[in-house]
Amino acid sequence: MKSYVSLAAPASAEIEVKRSRFLAVVAPVSSEEAARAVIDGARREHWDARHHCSAFVLGPTSSIARSSDDGEPSGTAGAPMLEVLRGAGLTDTVAVVTRWFGGTLLGAGGLVRAYGDAVRAALDVSTLKRFELVFEVALRVSHADAGRLESDLRGRGVRVLDVAYDSAVTLLVGVPEVDQLAGLVAELTAGTVTPVSTGQRWLGSSL
Repeated sequence: MKSYVSLAAPASAEIEVKRSRFLAVVAPVSSEEAARAVIDGARREHWDARHHCSAFVLGPTSSIARSSDDGEPSGTAGAPMLEVLRGAGLTDTVAVVTRWFGGTLLGAGGLVRAYGDAVRAALDVSTLKRFELVFEVALRVSHADAGRLESDLRGRGVRVLDVAYDSAVTLLVGVPEVDQLAGLVAELTAGTVTPVSTGQRWLGSSL
C-alpha cells in the first residue's frame, strides 16, 4: 500500500428513529488502544445511554477490524457500522454509536439501518485525509544556496518536511520516488548536492 484514507478530525451526528436517539462519533485513531479510548470516552460522557456500539479499522491495509454490538442483538450494530467504514474506504478510524432507547422496538432490520445510517451521517460531515508513503531524503546545502533550493523544490511540488541549520543547512524532503528527486536536485544544484535517503513515513493531506 502506498496510500490510504482516514479522517482529518473527529466528527459527530445524531439521528432519531421511532424516538430512539442514535449519536454517532467518528474519529481518526492510530492504534487499538486509541480506538478503545474513544469508545470508553463515549461511555463516560453518555453514561445514561443503554448502548455504546462500536467499530474500528486500523492499518494502511485495513488489516485490523473490530466491532461490538454492546448488548444489541448479534450482528445488528457493530457489523453494519464496520461495513459503512469499509464501504467508505477508510482505515485508522473508529466509530461509536450511543443509543438512547425510545420505547419502541426497531427489530433486527431497523437496528441495522439505524446504526449504519448514524455512522453515514457522521461521515457526511467529516473531512477526509489521504496519507501517502514517501521516502525521506536529506539534502545538505550551503547557507547561501539553501533559500533558493528550498524555493525551487517547493515550486516543483516537492514537500519540504524540515529545515535544520548548523554549519550548513539540511533540507528534509518527502518524495514518492528517490530516483526522480536525484535528477531534479542535480539539475537545480549543478550536481553539487547529493540526496541521502533517511527512511520512510506516511504524510497526510486533506481531500
